[in-house]
Amino acid sequence: MTDGATLASLIRSRAGDEPVRLGLILGSGLGYIAHQVDGTAIPYADLPGFPHVGVSGHNPNLHIGRLEGVRVAVFGAREHYYESGNPRAMLLPLQVLKELGADDLILTNAAGSLRSDIPPGNVMLLSDHINYSGLNPLIGEKTDARFVPMTDAHDPSLRAALRAAAQAQGVDLPEGVYCWYSGPSFETPAEIRMLKLLGGDAVGMSTVPEVILARFLGLKVAAISTITNMAAGMSDEKISHEHTKAMAPLGAAKLERILREFLRNRR
Repeated sequence: MTDGATLASLIRSRAGDEPVRLGLILGSGLGYIAHQVDGTAIPYADLPGFPHVGVSGHNPNLHIGRLEGVRVAVFGAREHYYESGNPRAMLLPLQVLKELGADDLILTNAAGSLRSDIPPGNVMLLSDHINYSGLNPLIGEKTDARFVPMTDAHDPSLRAALRAAAQAQGVDLPEGVYCWYSGPSFETPAEIRMLKLLGGDAVGMSTVPEVILARFLGLKVAAISTITNMAAGMSDEKISHEHTKAMAPLGAAKLERILREFLRNRR
């Protein structure tokens, strides 16, 4: 089985030896941001062991290069748990990111809002998450490294930097708690009412496994949701994946402004 070090060597042979400073994983409808990277795009299919990505609206390429002058690795797609039932699907890509030199990871996703004051077209910074699925990508890990502390899983310093970037760009960036459901079916109105009672602010089908895996590997993490819909029962809109893809660009423009400002401050 191909390991992270071997794949990192393969990637360096195509994208150069300069260390990567930051990784970025893009969610549904956000893959176009990867094309802004000045560098090399490597299809996942060329990287043995990289996850299969079978969700429309994703860009299954690894982009290595510069964005706002910072050397980045941008994953244009992720494999979701609901595609194969494997919560560890993104472990190898994150191992590769670590081998390429990155210390920080920014995750993005498309999510449904549980708050009327964060309607579709907005973005939300994750202050914390609820792993309501009960699944954990570290099940089966044999070492004591599996006991990962999650108190500051969403790194306070990265969150502060993203808030400052949003403020500089005049973009409202409320913080909230993201709830992970496994999908692929959307949640019921009753489930949404329950999540609100538990303290959830947004709900989606990704991100939490990568946060856990990244912390396991020693990466610092922050995450931003683009809000594509109100959660089930909170509006009359018809929720679907096509709707998610159609609405994602509304928040994506705000997300891109925040990310670019964030990176400019890290040059």
